[in-house]
Amino acid sequence: MDAFYASVEQRDYPDLRGKPVIVGGHPRRGVVLAASYEVRPFGVRSAMPMAIAMRKAPTAIVVPPRMGAYEEASDAVFAILSTVTPLIEPLSLDEAFLDVTASRSLFGGPSKIATDLRARIATEVELPASAGIASVKFVAKIASDLAKPNGQLEVAPGEERAFLAPLPIGRLWGVGPKTEAALVELGLRTIGQIAGADPDWLNRQVSGGRDLWELACGIDPRKVVPDREAKSIGSEDTFDEDVAGKEALLPHMHAQALRVARRLRKAGRKTSVVQLKLKLADFTLLTRRTTLHEATDDGQVLYRAASVLLQAERLPQKVRLTGVSAQSLLSHDGQLSLFDSDRRTGRLNAALDRIHDKFGPAALTTADLQDTSDKERD
Repeated sequence: MDAFYASVEQRDYPDLRGKPVIVGGHPRRGVVLAASYEVRPFGVRSAMPMAIAMRKAPTAIVVPPRMGAYEEASDAVFAILSTVTPLIEPLSLDEAFLDVTASRSLFGGPSKIATDLRARIATEVELPASAGIASVKFVAKIASDLAKPNGQLEVAPGEERAFLAPLPIGRLWGVGPKTEAALVELGLRTIGQIAGADPDWLNRQVSGGRDLWELACGIDPRKVVPDREAKSIGSEDTFDEDVAGKEALLPHMHAQALRVARRLRKAGRKTSVVQLKLKLADFTLLTRRTTLHEATDDGQVLYRAASVLLQAERLPQKVRLTGVSAQSLLSHDGQLSLFDSDRRTGRLNAALDRIHDKFGPAALTTADLQDTSDKERD
């Protein structure tokens, strides 16, 4: 998807169309979650600190994230993708690999499949999408990046190495700033130069050198892995102002625990490990976890466990971020509880989920969250 969060905002709010839009947090403290294509000529990119983004584009329109809207749009897109193949490997809300090898006899060649999917997404979800088509994952990913916005690019089998050759080495997976600097020092600035190097020599010069050489040659044997299970589900918030005192943190943690629980139930998962994440004013990061006696998908249980972790922690400074996450996820086996109270809790959560799905997460909440905005930020 193209500038996904920003595109959803421009779709839902027509007055934002054609304007420089940034989806992000507080102008001084947050990060850019998405940047519309109208704001990118100013040098604004995703993951950039908001303070820098606002200096680069002071006239940009900043909108807070609406994760519920993005998840709904993502579900609609993935429903369309699933009509052509079950072999879908999600990478995020807005990106996936599809293996359409067995779909060609029904839907035509890969270029036609991509064209048809993009047209359906544009018509039914009213959002732009781009596609890269290749025989291997890495090349398809690069092709999709180069096709943006709202385009598609196909690399024919056997043309992978020639396609990659002129691109800068920073396009290679696994090449961060340090590796890039080391490769440049070796005189390697393009992917083609890496492909032309001796793989054994390259492996001696940089960590993972042979893997980089294979990618540069268009060699990527990984298959599409459908429905890859998440290892954790979490929710966190960076505060507009640093928060002092444990009592002031509890409502935020409560909201986060409830969001995590809703997502656990939606995914049909339970957790036996709860993790609390705290970032102090000086950016010190603390993570604490506890193991539950019994796996759960109930937000109140998650909240109580996270609260115990917080109370045991000494906080010498104010806190700028809290997060609650469920680790060590388990499949929901559907086993009936021996305790009537557990069954009542399950029925209550199911009713709450139906209300949230129909009216939004803020429609019904607990008393301590009445004045806390549940923005569904992750």
